[in-house]
Amino acid sequence: MPVISLVVFLVISLFFLVLVQIHLFEIAFTKLGLTPESTLLLVIGTLVGSGINLPLFELQTKQAVHLVELPNRKLIWELFQPAREGNVMVAVNVGGCIIPVGLCIYFISLQLIDPVNLLISVSAITFLSYQSSRVIPNMGIGMPLLIAPLFAALFALIIEPEYAAQLAYISGVLGVLIGADMLRIKEISNLGAPVASIGGAGTFDGIFLTGIIAVLLA
Repeated sequence: MPVISLVVFLVISLFFLVLVQIHLFEIAFTKLGLTPESTLLLVIGTLVGSGINLPLFELQTKQAVHLVELPNRKLIWELFQPAREGNVMVAVNVGGCIIPVGLCIYFISLQLIDPVNLLISVSAITFLSYQSSRVIPNMGIGMPLLIAPLFAALFALIIEPEYAAQLAYISGVLGVLIGADMLRIKEISNLGAPVASIGGAGTFDGIFLTGIIAVLLA
């Protein structure tokens, strides 16, 4: 597992470095009204935070496979074993969830967007995310990458064109978080994994990337 975690972290790091090189983050955060200094801090925080999962609570579950630690051997997965009682740890990823949600709270506090429009947009993306997301055993809760950001940007441009970037980001992040993660929290017992990280790579969805893509499309 440590090797797998390291590989995932390196892949994410490389992906973020590529995005920085082509200035996508700078473009997105500039549209959101943030300074270059703030953008740099957010990118660094997201990169470092992507490797940090904060445990929230445990759920009892039946697992068809489970992680086993044998003396003097690496951690392995037992396959094709009868289902057994166990626990799955629900965690939250700092870079993939806490930072994006914090940004949403900040934009909402600025009171730039009509509350009714905000509620409509977030509710619409929540419904869309719930309907299009599915539990994928041993991987996570997945959904088509472009559905949420595309519709978040579309709704924002229609109902709040002056602050479309901010509304697209908020509805994209919160809509996916609520619709694809929170409303499916009880279904994670079907994941067959010991840890389910909200916003973490490979377990839940890319909340952070959903928000960024929504802003770029808006």
